[in-house]
Order: sequence, then structure tokens, then C-alpha cells
Amino acid sequence: MGHRTDGHATRVRPSSGGGFFASDDSLARMDDSVPFTVETVLAPVDGSDESVTALEYAVAVADRYDASVHALFVLGRGVIQGMNAGTVDEADVATNTREFFDGVRQIAAESDVPLITSVDDGFSQSIKTRHPGNVVLDTADLVDADFIILPRESVTDTSADVLEQAAGYVLSYASQPVLSV
Repeated sequence: MGHRTDGHATRVRPSSGGGFFASDDSLARMDDSVPFTVETVLAPVDGSDESVTALEYAVAVADRYDASVHALFVLGRGVIQGMNAGTVDEADVATNTREFFDGVRQIAAESDVPLITSVDDGFSQSIKTRHPGNVVLDTADLVDADFIILPRESVTDTSADVLEQAAGYVLSYASQPVLSV
């Protein structure tokens, strides 16, 4: 039996799911809490198949909560270094990003979910603290995101995509709920 200040005892017993179950009216009081609301879902993408999957989840969450999706395309280190060195054509990067966003717009339109898109550099040679994880968190704060959905960090692929490398950082430091898929 637990001790309560209102003079009533609370019986706490293990639940079938491995947690604990309180058998008094405390569960009813939990319904009086502020409901979970989402207005903006941030979906960082990098052009990978995994980021498309994450975006599909973001659209589903946004659809469920009548929210919008902000799709942030994070450019990887190789792309940034290549553009800085002149070995990667910026026009090609812009075209590829635009084509990727065309597919993203189609996914959002199928569920009638409002979509905003943006692009940011995931790395900087002059700012050591600029990496994909920080870019995602900074953007989440900037757009006032209520939820972040991004690709899961790969445990087997050493050449993981840009956002898969950032997943652990975002999961550890985000102030918003995060779903890694």
C-alpha cells in the first residue's frame, strides 16, 4: 500500500506489461492534464530512402494532429566540401534538392497536410559546432516545432546518411518529443 496525504491508501501492483498499476482514482485525474498538441512537425531529410520514410511518418503525425510539416533538407559534409572546392556543382545540388522536395510535396498533398520546406548546410569548416544534429535542433527552435521525426541511426552501416548520424544527438538533446524511424 502506498501512502497518500489525503488519508486514502493506494494499492500499487505490477501490471501485465511489466509496469505498475495504481488502482485508485489517480488514473482518472491523469485525464485532467493538458492534452498533447502538435502544430508543427519537423522532418529533417537528406535525400535518402530512410528520410522519405521519416517524412511519411511526419505527415501521418501531422495529419493526426491537424498540424503542418516543416521538411528541412540537410546538406551533408561531402556536398558542402565539394561545393566549397568547386568539384560539386551548386546548380546540380539545387536541382536534386528541388526534385526531392517535389516528391515530398506529393506525399504531403496526398494527406492534405500543409508543408514548408527549407535547406541548410549540415557542416561548416569554420564553425566546429555546426553539425547535422545542431542544425536540426536549431531549426526545431526556429520554427517552433512541437515534434521531430528523423531517420534512425544505423548500427551496421558505417557510411550512414547525414541524418542517421545525427539521430543519437537529436534524441539526446532535443527539448521536443523525437521519433526516430
